[in-house]
Amino acid sequence: MNRQLLHTPEGVRDIYGKEYARKLAVEELIHGKLRLYGYQDIQTPTFEFFDVFSKEIGATPSRELYKFFDKEGNTLVLRPDFTPSMARCAAKYFMDEDVPIRFCYAGNTFTNTGNLQGKLKEVTQMGAELIGDGSVEADGEMIALVVESLLSAGLKEFQVSIGQMEYFKGICTQAGLDEQTENELRELISGKNIFGAEELLTGRGVAESYCRMLLKVSEHFGSVEVLGEAKELVDNSRSLEAIGRLEKLYHVLKSYGVEKYVSFDLGMLSKYHYYTGIIFKAYTYGVGEPVVKGGRYDRLLGYFGKKAPAIGFVVVVDDLMSALERQKAHVGVEDDIKILTYHASDYEEKLSKAKALRAKGIRTALRPMTEP
Repeated sequence: MNRQLLHTPEGVRDIYGKEYARKLAVEELIHGKLRLYGYQDIQTPTFEFFDVFSKEIGATPSRELYKFFDKEGNTLVLRPDFTPSMARCAAKYFMDEDVPIRFCYAGNTFTNTGNLQGKLKEVTQMGAELIGDGSVEADGEMIALVVESLLSAGLKEFQVSIGQMEYFKGICTQAGLDEQTENELRELISGKNIFGAEELLTGRGVAESYCRMLLKVSEHFGSVEVLGEAKELVDNSRSLEAIGRLEKLYHVLKSYGVEKYVSFDLGMLSKYHYYTGIIFKAYTYGVGEPVVKGGRYDRLLGYFGKKAPAIGFVVVVDDLMSALERQKAHVGVEDDIKILTYHASDYEEKLSKAKALRAKGIRTALRPMTEP
């Protein structure tokens, strides 16, 4: 026998037994919270046409996609991200809908990255998308739903960090940065590489006053007070409006009673270019990656022919499970299975008993009696 057949490829793993039971229980708790907010289940294909995740849409880089071909020669990809699929689906089936649409979903995503650093290439994600509502109240609903979903899963100590793409973009426009420079700068600031960002701006001849303004973006993080500090450093309308929206959002979150779980970080800039307004990530100790990622993508549906604002988030279930494990916040699962053993002579009797127990909701397994 080829022993290699027993192993999984790098970046994927088997989950079974109690671990999988706990994972299913967490998914059920989160799903219950999403439905409680009025979100309806939707299922999209595991693979899509390549163009759904193309560079123009600003999704996952092509080099990180699992690509293959169908019989007609079309390039297909395993989904690396749910949001473009949700946008495509909304445009296809709700093109003429003018009332808000609420989707929720669960499934696996696939990212073909070489630099794993312990990360999985296949992960389970659960999420929600609110399409057709561009209000700050919609922003508040999504972040409140993130908080309540994590609490329902058993996570107690976490923080939802909120950023605003428009604040950064407003300064970039004011400074006259071209698209390439803006994208390079975004990556450097997002990675907290301030020395690299400074070198880039100096090398591109950006005025010193704008350099200071752009480099300061990474320092605007913490409680709601940082919004006032950030406002004082800019004078362009786009950035000022972005701060004003965050201030309104904070009041909405206070109405939900979740403000203690929230902080702000204007230096948090997503790698996904389809985000247009607020972005947010939920962090907790014991896990290096965010357990929730989300944001507003008001122009993404336009690529599929439907002009509509939208906002959404995903819970990275595998990372959440790691956090719950390390924080010893286990979700209780029923582990008791009643075993009924039988001989050929009393099989009918034991089967009848098993059926009666199952009818009462008692997990029951039949097992043949082994001969001594």
